[in-house]
Amino acid sequence: MTALPDVMTAIEISRFGGPEVLVPGERPVPRPGPEEVLIKVAAAGVNRPDVLQRLGGYAPPPGASDIPGLEISGTVAAVGEGVRKYKVGDKLCALVAGGGYAEYCVAPEAQCLDVPEGFDLVQAAAIPETFFTVWTNVFDRGRLQGGETFLVHGGASGIGTTAIQLAKAFGARVFTTASTDEKCREVEKLGAERGINYKIEDFVEVVKELTDGRGVDLVLDMVGGDYIQRNISALAVEGRLVYIAFLGGPVAEVNFAAMMLKRLTITGSTLRPQSVQAKSKIGGRLEKKVWPLLSSGAIKPVMDSVFPLREAAKAHARIDDSSHIGKIVLQV
Repeated sequence: MTALPDVMTAIEISRFGGPEVLVPGERPVPRPGPEEVLIKVAAAGVNRPDVLQRLGGYAPPPGASDIPGLEISGTVAAVGEGVRKYKVGDKLCALVAGGGYAEYCVAPEAQCLDVPEGFDLVQAAAIPETFFTVWTNVFDRGRLQGGETFLVHGGASGIGTTAIQLAKAFGARVFTTASTDEKCREVEKLGAERGINYKIEDFVEVVKELTDGRGVDLVLDMVGGDYIQRNISALAVEGRLVYIAFLGGPVAEVNFAAMMLKRLTITGSTLRPQSVQAKSKIGGRLEKKVWPLLSSGAIKPVMDSVFPLREAAKAHARIDDSSHIGKIVLQV
Protein backbone atom coordinates (compact mmCIF):
# COMPACT_ATOMS: atom_id res chain seq x y z
CA MET A 1 0.00 0.00 0.00
CA THR A 2 1.33 3.44 -0.93
CA ALA A 3 2.14 5.58 2.10
CA LEU A 4 -0.35 8.36 2.69
CA PRO A 5 0.85 11.97 2.62
CA ASP A 6 0.66 14.00 5.82
CA VAL A 7 -1.03 17.07 4.29
CA MET A 8 -3.49 17.73 1.50
CA THR A 9 -5.08 20.63 -0.36
CA ALA A 10 -8.58 21.46 0.84
CA ILE A 11 -10.96 24.31 0.17
CA GLU A 12 -11.56 26.36 3.30
CA ILE A 13 -14.24 28.93 4.10
CA SER A 14 -12.02 31.84 5.11
CA ARG A 15 -15.02 33.84 6.38
CA PHE A 16 -18.74 33.82 5.67
CA GLY A 17 -19.69 35.55 2.43
CA GLY A 18 -19.62 35.33 -1.36
CA PRO A 19 -17.81 32.78 -3.53
CA GLU A 20 -14.49 34.60 -3.06
CA VAL A 21 -14.28 33.38 0.57
CA LEU A 22 -13.52 29.84 -0.69
CA VAL A 23 -9.71 29.53 -0.71
CA PRO A 24 -7.30 26.59 -1.07
CA GLY A 25 -5.47 25.69 2.12
CA GLU A 26 -3.49 22.86 3.66
CA ARG A 27 -5.02 20.37 6.06
CA PRO A 28 -3.79 17.12 7.62
CA VAL A 29 -4.86 14.06 5.67
CA PRO A 30 -7.63 12.43 7.78
CA ARG A 31 -7.39 8.81 8.88
CA PRO A 32 -10.34 6.41 8.77
CA GLY A 33 -11.91 5.25 12.01
CA PRO A 34 -13.77 1.97 12.58
CA GLU A 35 -16.07 1.08 9.67
CA GLU A 36 -14.81 4.06 7.66
CA VAL A 37 -12.85 4.32 4.42
CA LEU A 38 -10.41 7.03 3.38
CA ILE A 39 -11.06 8.08 -0.20
CA LYS A 40 -8.54 9.72 -2.51
CA VAL A 41 -11.01 12.13 -4.03
CA ALA A 42 -11.37 12.30 -7.80
CA ALA A 43 -14.32 14.70 -7.84
CA ALA A 44 -16.81 16.37 -5.51
CA GLY A 45 -20.31 17.63 -6.23
CA VAL A 46 -21.31 21.24 -5.54
CA ASN A 47 -24.70 21.68 -3.86
CA ARG A 48 -26.92 24.37 -2.35
CA PRO A 49 -26.15 23.24 1.23
CA ASP A 50 -22.49 24.06 0.49
CA VAL A 51 -23.58 27.58 -0.48
CA LEU A 52 -25.61 27.93 2.72
CA GLN A 53 -22.60 26.78 4.76
CA ARG A 54 -20.40 29.34 2.95
CA LEU A 55 -22.92 32.05 3.86
CA GLY A 56 -22.94 31.00 7.51
CA GLY A 57 -26.45 29.57 7.49
CA TYR A 58 -25.79 25.82 7.67
CA ALA A 59 -23.23 24.67 10.23
CA PRO A 60 -21.80 21.14 9.90
CA PRO A 61 -23.36 18.61 12.29
CA PRO A 62 -21.32 17.68 15.39
CA GLY A 63 -18.21 15.71 14.48
CA ALA A 64 -18.33 16.55 10.77
CA SER A 65 -15.53 18.32 8.90
CA ASP A 66 -15.83 22.09 8.47
CA ILE A 67 -14.58 21.65 4.89
CA PRO A 68 -17.59 21.92 2.53
CA GLY A 69 -18.64 19.11 0.21
CA LEU A 70 -21.34 16.47 0.75
CA GLU A 71 -20.69 14.01 -2.10
CA ILE A 72 -17.52 12.58 -3.58
CA SER A 73 -16.13 9.92 -5.84
CA GLY A 74 -12.69 8.40 -5.88
CA THR A 75 -10.46 5.50 -4.95
CA VAL A 76 -10.14 3.84 -1.55
CA ALA A 77 -6.75 4.83 -0.07
CA ALA A 78 -7.10 3.18 3.36
CA VAL A 79 -9.70 1.31 5.37
CA GLY A 80 -10.56 1.35 9.06
CA GLU A 81 -11.17 -1.58 11.36
CA GLY A 82 -14.31 -3.54 10.54
CA VAL A 83 -14.59 -2.48 6.88
CA ARG A 84 -15.82 -5.47 4.90
CA LYS A 85 -17.18 -4.40 1.52
CA TYR A 86 -14.34 -2.23 0.18
CA LYS A 87 -10.58 -2.61 -0.10
CA VAL A 88 -7.73 -0.29 -1.06
CA GLY A 89 -7.91 0.50 -4.78
CA ASP A 90 -11.68 0.12 -5.15
CA LYS A 91 -13.53 2.91 -6.95
CA LEU A 92 -16.70 4.25 -5.35
CA CYS A 93 -18.92 7.27 -4.70
CA ALA A 94 -20.06 8.35 -1.27
CA LEU A 95 -22.39 10.61 0.65
CA VAL A 96 -20.52 12.50 3.39
CA ALA A 97 -21.48 15.03 6.07
CA GLY A 98 -18.62 17.35 5.05
CA GLY A 99 -15.02 17.33 3.85
CA GLY A 100 -15.63 16.68 0.16
CA TYR A 101 -13.76 19.70 -1.26
CA ALA A 102 -10.37 18.12 -0.58
CA GLU A 103 -7.82 15.67 -1.95
CA TYR A 104 -8.76 13.08 0.69
CA CYS A 105 -12.02 12.52 2.56
CA VAL A 106 -13.26 9.98 5.11
CA ALA A 107 -16.66 8.33 4.59
CA PRO A 108 -18.62 5.71 6.54
CA GLU A 109 -18.49 2.48 4.56
CA ALA A 110 -22.27 2.27 4.93
CA GLN A 111 -22.65 5.50 2.90
CA CYS A 112 -20.47 4.32 0.02
CA LEU A 113 -21.81 2.86 -3.21
CA ASP A 114 -20.18 1.25 -6.22
CA VAL A 115 -19.74 3.47 -9.27
CA PRO A 116 -22.58 2.56 -11.65
CA GLU A 117 -21.52 0.65 -14.73
CA GLY A 118 -20.46 2.94 -17.57
CA PHE A 119 -19.85 5.97 -15.33
CA ASP A 120 -16.54 7.78 -14.92
CA LEU A 121 -15.59 9.21 -11.54
CA VAL A 122 -16.57 12.79 -12.43
CA GLN A 123 -20.11 11.66 -13.32
CA ALA A 124 -20.23 9.45 -10.21
CA ALA A 125 -19.54 12.45 -7.96
CA ALA A 126 -22.78 14.04 -9.21
CA ILE A 127 -24.94 11.18 -7.90
CA PRO A 128 -25.05 10.76 -4.10
CA GLU A 129 -26.44 14.00 -2.64
CA THR A 130 -29.26 14.54 -5.13
CA PHE A 131 -30.22 10.88 -5.53
CA PHE A 132 -30.28 10.24 -1.76
CA THR A 133 -32.30 13.44 -1.25
CA VAL A 134 -34.79 12.76 -4.03
CA TRP A 135 -35.34 9.12 -3.15
CA THR A 136 -36.01 9.65 0.54
CA ASN A 137 -38.25 12.69 0.02
CA VAL A 138 -40.14 11.80 -3.16
CA PHE A 139 -40.53 8.05 -2.73
CA ASP A 140 -40.16 7.37 1.02
CA ARG A 141 -41.78 10.47 2.54
CA GLY A 142 -43.79 11.56 -0.51
CA ARG A 143 -44.96 8.01 -1.38
CA LEU A 144 -45.05 8.76 -5.12
CA GLN A 145 -46.62 5.95 -7.15
CA GLY A 146 -46.83 5.20 -10.84
CA GLY A 147 -49.77 6.99 -12.46
CA GLU A 148 -49.74 9.87 -9.96
CA THR A 149 -49.03 13.51 -10.79
CA PHE A 150 -45.92 15.24 -9.44
CA LEU A 151 -44.81 18.87 -9.37
CA VAL A 152 -41.15 19.60 -8.60
CA HIS A 153 -39.94 23.17 -8.27
CA GLY A 154 -36.51 24.18 -9.56
CA GLY A 155 -36.60 21.65 -12.36
CA ALA A 156 -33.25 22.70 -13.85
CA SER A 157 -31.35 22.25 -10.57
CA GLY A 158 -29.47 19.11 -9.61
CA ILE A 159 -32.40 18.04 -7.42
CA GLY A 160 -34.91 18.94 -10.12
CA THR A 161 -33.22 17.12 -12.98
CA THR A 162 -32.84 14.03 -10.77
CA ALA A 163 -36.44 14.14 -9.51
CA ILE A 164 -37.86 14.51 -13.02
CA GLN A 165 -35.98 11.47 -14.33
CA LEU A 166 -36.72 9.23 -11.34
CA ALA A 167 -40.41 10.13 -11.16
CA LYS A 168 -40.81 9.57 -14.90
CA ALA A 169 -38.93 6.26 -14.71
CA PHE A 170 -41.34 5.03 -12.05
CA GLY A 171 -44.41 5.98 -14.06
CA ALA A 172 -45.52 9.37 -12.73
CA ARG A 173 -46.69 12.38 -14.74
CA VAL A 174 -44.18 15.16 -14.03
CA PHE A 175 -44.59 18.94 -14.11
CA THR A 176 -41.86 21.37 -13.10
CA THR A 177 -41.10 25.06 -12.70
CA ALA A 178 -38.05 26.83 -14.12
CA SER A 179 -36.92 30.43 -14.57
CA THR A 180 -36.61 30.64 -18.37
CA ASP A 181 -38.28 29.20 -21.47
CA GLU A 182 -34.93 27.60 -22.39
CA LYS A 183 -34.81 25.75 -19.08
CA CYS A 184 -38.44 24.69 -19.53
CA ARG A 185 -37.61 23.08 -22.86
CA GLU A 186 -34.55 21.33 -21.37
CA VAL A 187 -36.50 19.81 -18.48
CA GLU A 188 -39.15 18.61 -20.90
CA LYS A 189 -36.41 16.70 -22.75
CA LEU A 190 -35.65 14.93 -19.44
CA GLY A 191 -39.23 13.70 -19.11
CA ALA A 192 -41.27 16.55 -17.66
CA GLU A 193 -44.65 16.73 -19.37
CA ARG A 194 -44.66 20.50 -18.94
CA GLY A 195 -42.05 23.04 -17.92
CA ILE A 196 -43.70 26.08 -16.31
CA ASN A 197 -41.88 29.42 -16.54
CA TYR A 198 -42.69 30.73 -13.08
CA LYS A 199 -41.71 34.28 -14.02
CA ILE A 200 -44.56 34.61 -16.50
CA GLU A 201 -46.96 31.77 -15.57
CA ASP A 202 -48.87 30.83 -12.41
CA PHE A 203 -47.93 27.24 -11.64
CA VAL A 204 -51.14 26.71 -9.65
CA GLU A 205 -53.30 27.60 -12.66
CA VAL A 206 -51.16 25.53 -15.05
CA VAL A 207 -51.21 22.31 -13.00
CA LYS A 208 -54.94 22.66 -12.36
CA GLU A 209 -55.48 22.98 -16.12
CA LEU A 210 -53.22 20.00 -16.86
CA THR A 211 -55.04 17.82 -14.32
CA ASP A 212 -58.60 18.86 -15.26
CA GLY A 213 -58.94 20.88 -12.07
CA ARG A 214 -57.90 18.06 -9.76
CA GLY A 215 -54.42 19.25 -8.76
CA VAL A 216 -51.27 17.18 -8.27
CA ASP A 217 -50.69 14.29 -5.88
CA LEU A 218 -47.23 15.41 -4.75
CA VAL A 219 -45.20 18.63 -4.63
CA LEU A 220 -41.47 18.70 -3.89
CA ASP A 221 -40.42 22.22 -2.91
CA MET A 222 -37.19 23.95 -1.91
CA VAL A 223 -38.52 27.51 -2.23
CA GLY A 224 -40.93 28.06 0.67
CA GLY A 225 -42.02 31.64 1.32
CA ASP A 226 -45.15 32.53 -0.63
CA TYR A 227 -44.96 29.16 -2.42
CA ILE A 228 -46.21 27.43 0.72
CA GLN A 229 -49.83 28.57 0.35
CA ARG A 230 -49.69 28.20 -3.43
CA ASN A 231 -48.42 24.62 -3.15
CA ILE A 232 -51.37 23.78 -0.89
CA SER A 233 -53.70 25.26 -3.52
CA ALA A 234 -52.03 23.16 -6.25
CA LEU A 235 -52.52 19.85 -4.43
CA ALA A 236 -55.28 17.33 -5.05
CA VAL A 237 -57.34 15.67 -2.32
CA GLU A 238 -55.02 13.42 -0.24
CA GLY A 239 -52.04 15.25 -1.74
CA ARG A 240 -48.59 15.45 -0.15
CA LEU A 241 -46.25 18.44 0.15
CA VAL A 242 -42.59 17.73 0.92
CA TYR A 243 -40.03 20.39 1.85
CA ILE A 244 -36.27 20.03 1.48
CA ALA A 245 -35.20 23.69 1.73
CA PHE A 246 -36.54 27.23 2.05
CA LEU A 247 -34.63 29.39 -0.41
CA GLY A 248 -37.49 31.92 -0.28
CA GLY A 249 -37.74 31.78 3.51
CA PRO A 250 -39.24 29.33 6.05
CA VAL A 251 -41.93 31.69 7.35
CA ALA A 252 -45.28 32.38 5.68
CA GLU A 253 -48.87 33.20 6.56
CA VAL A 254 -50.83 30.08 5.65
CA ASN A 255 -54.55 29.28 5.67
CA PHE A 256 -54.66 25.63 6.76
CA ALA A 257 -58.38 25.16 6.04
CA ALA A 258 -57.51 23.66 2.64
CA MET A 259 -55.17 21.18 4.33
CA MET A 260 -58.06 19.89 6.42
CA LEU A 261 -60.65 19.92 3.62
CA LYS A 262 -58.34 18.13 1.19
CA ARG A 263 -56.77 15.86 3.86
CA LEU A 264 -53.24 16.90 2.90
CA THR A 265 -49.93 15.73 4.34
CA ILE A 266 -47.17 18.32 4.80
CA THR A 267 -43.73 17.01 5.68
CA GLY A 268 -40.05 17.50 4.97
CA SER A 269 -36.53 16.49 5.90
CA THR A 270 -32.87 17.39 5.82
CA LEU A 271 -30.38 14.71 4.86
CA ARG A 272 -27.09 15.89 6.36
CA PRO A 273 -27.90 15.48 10.10
CA GLN A 274 -29.39 12.00 9.73
CA SER A 275 -27.57 9.03 11.23
CA VAL A 276 -25.23 6.74 9.30
CA GLN A 277 -27.77 3.96 9.81
CA ALA A 278 -30.58 6.03 8.28
CA LYS A 279 -28.45 7.05 5.29
CA SER A 280 -27.33 3.45 4.84
CA LYS A 281 -30.97 2.35 4.51
CA ILE A 282 -31.58 4.99 1.84
CA GLY A 283 -28.43 3.85 0.04
CA GLY A 284 -29.63 0.26 0.11
CA ARG A 285 -32.91 1.22 -1.54
CA LEU A 286 -31.03 3.22 -4.18
CA GLU A 287 -28.74 0.30 -4.90
CA LYS A 288 -31.73 -1.99 -5.42
CA LYS A 289 -34.15 0.34 -7.22
CA VAL A 290 -32.06 3.02 -8.96
CA TRP A 291 -28.57 1.67 -9.67
CA PRO A 292 -29.91 -0.67 -12.39
CA LEU A 293 -31.48 2.37 -14.11
CA LEU A 294 -28.17 4.25 -13.94
CA SER A 295 -26.14 1.29 -15.18
CA SER A 296 -28.53 0.71 -18.08
CA GLY A 297 -28.36 4.36 -19.15
CA ALA A 298 -32.09 4.88 -18.56
CA ILE A 299 -31.30 7.82 -16.27
CA LYS A 300 -28.15 9.81 -15.51
CA PRO A 301 -27.11 12.93 -13.64
CA VAL A 302 -27.29 16.02 -15.84
CA MET A 303 -23.83 17.61 -15.90
CA ASP A 304 -23.65 21.40 -16.17
CA SER A 305 -19.95 22.14 -15.68
CA VAL A 306 -16.70 20.89 -14.15
CA PHE A 307 -14.16 23.11 -12.36
CA PRO A 308 -10.74 22.29 -10.88
CA LEU A 309 -10.79 21.94 -7.09
CA ARG A 310 -8.77 25.14 -6.64
CA GLU A 311 -11.45 27.05 -8.58
CA ALA A 312 -14.21 26.24 -6.10
CA ALA A 313 -14.99 29.96 -5.93
CA LYS A 314 -15.80 29.98 -9.66
CA ALA A 315 -18.01 26.91 -9.21
CA HIS A 316 -19.93 28.68 -6.45
CA ALA A 317 -20.29 31.80 -8.59
CA ARG A 318 -21.86 29.55 -11.21
CA ILE A 319 -24.40 28.07 -8.79
CA ASP A 320 -25.10 31.50 -7.26
CA ASP A 321 -26.21 33.02 -10.56
CA SER A 322 -28.68 30.13 -11.11
CA SER A 323 -27.93 29.90 -14.84
CA HIS A 324 -26.79 26.28 -14.56
CA ILE A 325 -28.78 23.24 -15.66
CA GLY A 326 -27.98 20.14 -13.60
CA LYS A 327 -24.89 19.44 -11.54
CA ILE A 328 -21.67 21.39 -11.00
CA VAL A 329 -18.65 19.29 -10.05
CA LEU A 330 -15.14 19.99 -8.74
CA GLN A 331 -12.42 17.75 -10.19
CA VAL A 332 -9.34 17.04 -8.10
